[in-house]
Amino acid sequence: MTVTERRNRPDSIDVLVVDDEDDIRELIELSLMRMGLGCDTAGSVQEARALIERRRYRLCLTDMRLPDGDGLELVEFIQARQPSTPVAVITAFGSIETAIRALKLGAFDFVTKPVELKRLRELVTHALKLEPSAAVVAPGGRTLIGSSPAFLQLRAQAEKLARNQAPVFIHGESGTGKEVIARLIHGLGARANGPFVPVNCGAISPELMESEFFGHRKGSFTGAATDKEGLFQAASGGTLFLDEIGELPLAMQVKLLRAIQERAVRPVGAHAEEPVDVRILSASHQDLSRLVADGKFRQDLFFRINVITLRIPPLRERAEDIPALAEHILARVAEREGGPPRRLSPAAMVALQRHDFPGNVRELENLLERACALCEGDEIGPDDIDLQPACFSSATARPDATAAETGSTAGADAVEHDGHDTEVERMRVLKALEDTRWNRSAAARNLGMTLRQLRYRLQKWGME
Repeated sequence: MTVTERRNRPDSIDVLVVDDEDDIRELIELSLMRMGLGCDTAGSVQEARALIERRRYRLCLTDMRLPDGDGLELVEFIQARQPSTPVAVITAFGSIETAIRALKLGAFDFVTKPVELKRLRELVTHALKLEPSAAVVAPGGRTLIGSSPAFLQLRAQAEKLARNQAPVFIHGESGTGKEVIARLIHGLGARANGPFVPVNCGAISPELMESEFFGHRKGSFTGAATDKEGLFQAASGGTLFLDEIGELPLAMQVKLLRAIQERAVRPVGAHAEEPVDVRILSASHQDLSRLVADGKFRQDLFFRINVITLRIPPLRERAEDIPALAEHILARVAEREGGPPRRLSPAAMVALQRHDFPGNVRELENLLERACALCEGDEIGPDDIDLQPACFSSATARPDATAAETGSTAGADAVEHDGHDTEVERMRVLKALEDTRWNRSAAARNLGMTLRQLRYRLQKWGME
């Protein structure tokens, strides 16, 4: 470092750099100074601990191997004393397992030796956005509703995970709100100002996956009339949320693994890879470890995306949150319809809290929206929410079923009764209409329902 550079050092000390190699420390210090940041340096765990006891830093960069210990000790030490301070570790090339251990202990991110200055600057930029005051507002008005112990634990875990860059796998049944949790992690983290790009891996044609994820160059295949950026490029500087990642075919899993490991993608038809700066969040209702055992999911990709697992409890495990959720949903429906919100009768609330909710929060939303359409007055009763009698009994066992069997797609039909029950109901309505020569008022009376309820069913079935 030149005399001029030492004289132009920033007055404030923002970063602690811990490395036992003088040239590495000086390289990082010089890079930080050019970013307008001041830093302290230490060559051992003991020196670093002494500095941490005296000063609060905005970021700590530590080598993994030190003369008197390792970087993992510092990660735990800082987590215990200054949990709001992000820690990034510097690992030897190829030591991904060590980096993953650091992330699980609470490290913000990692870089590998030899240190790439561009990658280092990106890491520092993201880490310094994690000011304590910046991580308190939920993203874009998307809020989580509830106060049950299971919910409070989930929110606390999500807020903690927002403070690092570790890949997170969100596991939960269909309809539990996996994307809402992913948006919360993104919105409370250092990448909140960057894009959040969600993609349903099961909704993309296998033939188009590589182009959709990585982009393509003009003329690379029939129909490629222009260059197109992929989902990785679209999420640059932000978060890429891979929903239902268990649906990816094995060939695409190989390419995704390389993109995550190398932090680079090669568009279809391009000759070179392009660096990308994204955080990966993924989700599935399936048990990925079982898919790995069955040979349907790559073990190496599983370990890369499953650094930290966040389990979302099903609604039946937090039934005490149903009143607050129902109030929120009814208020949203009323706002959309431009009228006062309807209220649930005590009996209807008891019925909802005793229901098993295989479709979780999505099922509750659909039930209440349907109830608002069927309800004649301002109060929703048990008959309006159209639950099956068996569902009113808490003693009724919930059959074992995968999320795919209970409905994994959004929409009004996602939480309907199974296809057989729906067909029986349709045939019953059709017979009543035929018996009354399609006099809907008479058919509704014979069916024991209101005309409005009958019209709702006909509209739903496309028979209006």
